Amino acid sequence: MGHHHDHNHTHHHTNNKRVLFWSFIAIFTFMIVEVIGGFLTNSLALLSDAGHMLSDAAALGLSLLAFKIGERKANNSKTYGYKRFEIIAAFINGVTLIAISIYIFYEAMHRFVTPPNVSANMMFIAIIGLLVNIGVFLLLMRGGSSENLNVRSALLHVLGDLLGSIGAIIAGVLIFAFGWYIADPIASVIVAILIIISGFRITRETIHVLMEGKPKHLDINNVKKALLTLDGVKNVHDLHVWSITSEVPMMSCHIVVEDQVNRDELLHKANRLILQKFHITHCTIQLEGESSQLHTECDSCD
Repeated sequence: MGHHHDHNHTHHHTNNKRVLFWSFIAIFTFMIVEVIGGFLTNSLALLSDAGHMLSDAAALGLSLLAFKIGERKANNSKTYGYKRFEIIAAFINGVTLIAISIYIFYEAMHRFVTPPNVSANMMFIAIIGLLVNIGVFLLLMRGGSSENLNVRSALLHVLGDLLGSIGAIIAGVLIFAFGWYIADPIASVIVAILIIISGFRITRETIHVLMEGKPKHLDINNVKKALLTLDGVKNVHDLHVWSITSEVPMMSCHIVVEDQVNRDELLHKANRLILQKFHITHCTIQLEGESSQLHTECDSCD
């Protein structure tokens, strides 16, 4: 058996926690201001943006909790540790995005029928919200890892907020200039559409990981072909590639080798090949002699 494991993702993990913490502080603080402003101006666009900002604070808090739980070491009960909780948190955030969008659609339909009077002062609150969201968005983009689904789900929440602030500003301008109160629910619906698309995408990706799906950047056929190029390798079967969480791809396979081959040397070459060419940091390889019956029994697993 061969096994290789790398911990290069530790630096990303620390950065992700730091940017999520400061993003949480900024979002939670302004969320309180925006909720009050939304009620005072009677703006659905502003209230929907505030409601989404509330979900952002919860999403960022959940993401922070996920990273903290993910730091717990593996044990006899959880042999891979707790890093998969990050994917569960991302899944919850994705579903929350969809739920918020549906609620905004529901409220907007009522306002299309009977558009209420909305204060154009909502625009000034929305401008401050936009600046806060831009700052948090840039913080997550530059400081966090774009490959981490947990960070990406939090980033999409903030992006939805940013779009909501823009929608509220546009609605405020139209209300102030032309008295078009219907601009408020229209802006809400447009933002809700964008949010639900993002929510669907992140939910689909997290389900793929939870179902032990193959990482998108890897082609199993290419992995198999690369292993077959090694001297002494006769066949590769029972090949599996999956992820425990974002940025932690894993692989296992059986390699049929010539009986006279130096197995220790071949195992070293195979592990090095997988790491350098495919960046798989956790690899388990079982070597089988060509006269062994093990590979014939597992042919159906290929």
